[in-house]
Amino acid sequence: MFTGIVTDRGRIAVREDGGDTRLVIETAYKVEEIDLGASISCSGCCLTVVETGRTDAGTGWFAVEASTETLSKTTLDGWTVGTRINLERALRLGDELGGHFVLGHVDGIAKIMSRDPEGDSLRFTFLPPEPLRRYIAPKGSVVLDGVSLTVNEVNPDGSFGVNIIPHTAAVTGFGEAGSGDFVNLEVDALARYVARLLGKEG
Repeated sequence: MFTGIVTDRGRIAVREDGGDTRLVIETAYKVEEIDLGASISCSGCCLTVVETGRTDAGTGWFAVEASTETLSKTTLDGWTVGTRINLERALRLGDELGGHFVLGHVDGIAKIMSRDPEGDSLRFTFLPPEPLRRYIAPKGSVVLDGVSLTVNEVNPDGSFGVNIIPHTAAVTGFGEAGSGDFVNLEVDALARYVARLLGKEG
C-alpha cells in the first residue's frame, strides 16, 4: 500500500533481460533500512526488493525483478540504463496519508496528449485505454507514474486533464515529461469497487 507521494527519484543503473528482467535502481534511500522482500513503488508499479547494496562510490541501490506480464502491462519494458523513475516506499502504520490509498497495481498505460503552462503550474492532458475511462471522474483521484493526482476534467473523447504544481514537477518525472510520452495509470480502487457492486465492471 502506498500514498502516491514520491519520495525519491531513482535511476536505472543495470538492466538484465532473461526469464525475468532484473533492474538495479540507484536511490538516495538508506538501503541498509530496506528489507529483502520489501515493496517499493517504481513509477507506480509495486516491485519486490531482491537485493540491496552500495557502489564503490557509496551510492545506494536495490534490485527488483519484473516478469514478462509486468513488462507488457506497464512502461517498464522501455526502461533502459539511465532512465529516471519515481520511487515511494510502502506505507507504514502511523505514516501520514498525504495522497490517497494506492495499491501499486498498474491498470494500463496512458498517453500524454498535451502539456501547457497554466500560471505557475503545468496542465497535462492524458488519454487512458478505453476500458479504464469509466473509472475516471472529475475531482476523482488517479495515479500516474506513482503520483497521486486529482482529475480536473474529463473530455468527451475520454481524455482527462490534471494540473501539476511546480513542486510536483520538480520532484517527479513530470518536469521533463511531454506530449507523446507514456505513463503508468492506476485508477482509484474505490471506483472499481463501486462499478463492481453496480455490475458495470468492464
